[in-house]
Parts: sequence; structure tokens; C-alpha cells
Amino acid sequence: MNEPIIYAIGNPLIDIIINAEDQDLDNLGIDKGVMHLVDEKRQKEIFLYFNQLKPVYHPGGSAPNTLLACSALGIPSLITGKIGNDNFGDIYIKQSQKFGVIPALVQGQGPTGSSIIIVTPDGERTMNTHLGMCRNFSKNDVDLEKLVKSKFLYFTGYMWDTESQKTAIKTAINFSKLNDIKIIFDVADPFVVKRNKEEFLEIIKNDIDIVFANRSELAILFDTEDYNISASKLGKIVKIAGIKLGKKGSIVTYNDNQTLLPPRPIIAKDSTGAGDMYAAGFITSLCKGMNPVEAGKIGGYLAEEIIKEAGAQFNINKIKELSLTLF
Repeated sequence: MNEPIIYAIGNPLIDIIINAEDQDLDNLGIDKGVMHLVDEKRQKEIFLYFNQLKPVYHPGGSAPNTLLACSALGIPSLITGKIGNDNFGDIYIKQSQKFGVIPALVQGQGPTGSSIIIVTPDGERTMNTHLGMCRNFSKNDVDLEKLVKSKFLYFTGYMWDTESQKTAIKTAINFSKLNDIKIIFDVADPFVVKRNKEEFLEIIKNDIDIVFANRSELAILFDTEDYNISASKLGKIVKIAGIKLGKKGSIVTYNDNQTLLPPRPIIAKDSTGAGDMYAAGFITSLCKGMNPVEAGKIGGYLAEEIIKEAGAQFNINKIKELSLTLF
């Protein structure tokens, strides 16, 4: 278990879940359904506005959420990123141990990153994230001895928030290409794609084996609202892609062939973590030898399961139960 199949680099964040109304977002001047990078002052303003509510705290962050689930589903998984030497950092380490993730978090002198996630009645989540120590993750923090033993490198577009993080990812990409490690990239968020569109297209074309994206992100990448057209364009520059369409299900492209996977009828409670669980189901299925279409079905199933409950992550008993059902 000390040798990972998946080596992931991400932002370990404490998620602070607050249930609110659309009007609250308007009052705070927050765009709905996206991830906003904020400073400590802005986070305090949001906390003050919601001071009558009791938030729920969960260890989170996009890539860590995915890898916690992969590990609980039985795939040796490593997540690295930078946390603080503080209470939130200690909580994070304990959570990783509970899910069986191979320990590789780097502790530094500063606050562990956190994200205020405002959930509206329609299940949509709006994130307000202060990265804290995550911003300082550097190429020197990439454990090449662990990475070389892995089969997959996984990261998200959120790692483009600082030059230090971006340089770390590029170091890991170059090393993985030299050592025949498959590279998986989740583009992460529409605002991230807007800021880095050309660079993302370049690395998808030249460096990436598997891409995850949703229809909003594809619309920005390929300048079209028609997801069939954007999915086709994506399929021509990457071998495998999992494309999330929300209530319309998902599309898997594999060797330039498209397969539409319809959704199950469910009632969404909280969309937090849907994309992360999609990635977890997809990657786990590939690790277990399934083809991309089968992987897309299981990714979609886990995404649908997580949005039926609050929070971005299944509890450990639930995810192990799902593992027995699916695999």
C-alpha cells in the first residue's frame, strides 16, 4: 500500500458548508455556481453575513475528494499538496488515514486552505476559497520516487492558481511522460478555464491522456454552446474524455468515438463533489481494467449518488458499500 497506482497533486482544503438562498448570494455580490478565489478579509465578510447559521466542516478540495474515494474503493492512492501546521491540517491528515490514502501531504508554516461552500435549494454550490498554504506547493514538493512507481498522475485546473503550483505540475507532467505514466487532467471550473484557455488546450493536445470536463468548460474551450460539437473537438485531441452534462447525463469519447450515457432519475440535494466523484468512479474503473464507457457509467453513478446527500464526500461506510455493489 506504500506504492500508489494513482499519484495526485491537489489543494487540500477544509470545506465549510453553509445552506442559504439565492438572495443571499445576490446580497453578497457572489456569482452562483462557480469557484471564487478570495482573501482572508473576504472570507471573514462572508462568515459575518452567515453568523446566525451553523456551518458543517469537511476535509475537501477537488483532487483530494477524488483520491479519498479512489482509495476507499480499493485503489492505492496518494494525494499530495501543502497544508498548515495547524488544527485544520491535523484534521486533514487524520481524514486521509481513515480513507486509507498513502500519506504525502506537506506541512508548512501558514494556514491550511479553506473553502466556504454556499449551497442553494436547487443543490447548486458556490465556492469561496482561500488557498492558504496550498499556494506554496512547489516542484520541490513533488515526490519523484513515489511518482515513478505510479501508473497515473492526476491533477486539476485549480493548480494553475499560482506559478509555484503550475511549475510543480509541469515538473510532474514532464517526469510522467518520460516514465510512461498516464496523465489525467480535470479542467476543474469555468472561471479557471477562462483564465487559462490557450494553455489548457495546449497541454490537453500535447501532454494529456485522459480529460474530465463539463459542458460549461467545453463551451469556453471550444467557443460553442453545442456540446456535441465541443465533445467531438475534444475527442480529436485527446484519447479518452469524460464529459459531464448534468441532468443530461454524460458523454465518453474514446479514440474519437462518442457514447452518450443517460442519467438516472434522482432528486438532487447538493451538487458539491459531483465532478470529483465522477472522476473517482471513472479512474477506479480504469484501474480495475474496465473500458472507458464502463468507467463513464460508474463515474456517472457515483456522481448521482453523491448529489443525493449533503457534502462533497461519502462517509467511509457508504463508499465501501458502493464499492461492493459496483465492483
